[in-house]
Amino acid sequence: MKADPPHEVLIINCGSSSLKYAWLDAGTGIVKAKGLAERIGEVGTSIRLELGGTIIEKAIPGADHGSALRELVERCWPGGVIPSNLRAVGHRVVHGGEFFREPCLVDAEVIAKIVMCAELAPLHNPANALGIRIAMERFPSLPHVAVFDTAFHQTMPKRAYIYGVPYSWYTQHKVRRYGFHGTSHQFVANEAARLLGRPIDDCQLVTAHLGNGCSVCAVRDGHSVETSMGLTPSEGLIMGTRSGDIDPNLTEFIALKTAKTSHEIIDMINRKSGLLGISDVSNDMRTLVAAAHTGNEQASLAIDIFCYRLARQVLSMCAGLDRIDALVFTGGIGEHCVEVRAKTLQYLAFLRPEIDDARNEAHGQDSHGRITRDQATGLVTLVVPTNEEWMIGRFALQLCQKLDRDQPE
Repeated sequence: MKADPPHEVLIINCGSSSLKYAWLDAGTGIVKAKGLAERIGEVGTSIRLELGGTIIEKAIPGADHGSALRELVERCWPGGVIPSNLRAVGHRVVHGGEFFREPCLVDAEVIAKIVMCAELAPLHNPANALGIRIAMERFPSLPHVAVFDTAFHQTMPKRAYIYGVPYSWYTQHKVRRYGFHGTSHQFVANEAARLLGRPIDDCQLVTAHLGNGCSVCAVRDGHSVETSMGLTPSEGLIMGTRSGDIDPNLTEFIALKTAKTSHEIIDMINRKSGLLGISDVSNDMRTLVAAAHTGNEQASLAIDIFCYRLARQVLSMCAGLDRIDALVFTGGIGEHCVEVRAKTLQYLAFLRPEIDDARNEAHGQDSHGRITRDQATGLVTLVVPTNEEWMIGRFALQLCQKLDRDQPE
């Protein structure tokens, strides 16, 4: 009898100055190792690896992405001998434009298209392409699979993604809403359907991915039909350092008032706005909650605006649905911040959520993710931890299994 092919996948998420790494069983989600290289190319470059219950930390000053990946691989597999049970390498890619509607096997043409999308994600796609090239050199015998943050949202109808600007901007320059965090939204939507005991193709959900970057998504029968982010990851909700939705004339107005260039203003909108800009304290929600508890009014205001805008965006997702089976919180803030969930639901009183304070305090861990009362007739609300690495691993494994089936006997 032929043995089952292995299920282990290496996941690589290459950023402009970082490299995240996970080695997991894509069938079970069990993580065998995970690592992070930070401040790549700087004096303070370092790696942190969790392997077999042991945490390894090491400074590698000035290391580039290739050196960082080699160091992580060497720590997992001393001598560079790659185990035979490693099935594939999965890569997170931020922007796939209109090229990619689903995960795909990487080849030269795919890399070229990822680079073409770099003008839409200049901080992310060049680094993603670099990580793929380095990994393909390091693991030439393994299939490499690209998974795109934008792919899940390619099912949005035109009414949801076309901007109210000259249509030629779309036909000539591909100016449209793309959406992001798709891998996370897809994972938690499937998990929410499982927790609700319903098939995903009979679920209508609003998922809220809340971290330093934030977005909401309307998921209808397993497909994205609306989301809050747009051409870039700056549209939509207030985020850690990003403003979210603003008047498009604001840039010119501030330029006239301050003599700053449009580039400087856009940089401030992306890096010095959001929670950080409103609070003058931090972009970290944990820090803001602590500051609010000590009476910091700007921190309290930042939290209040964040929750109000989130509630408003959740309601806007209803246009793509005819009911809401559940509102799902995920991401670092969504999974862990009791105050944000409670305040957001206060602003959603129209949908009659009946929050259970004890369940909310426990982040839904003892109630199948549910933080609203069992007998409530209004909005069901869940907390579902995201796991983008496992989702990428599952996609990579599924594609490999399809390739196996397509091979002639």
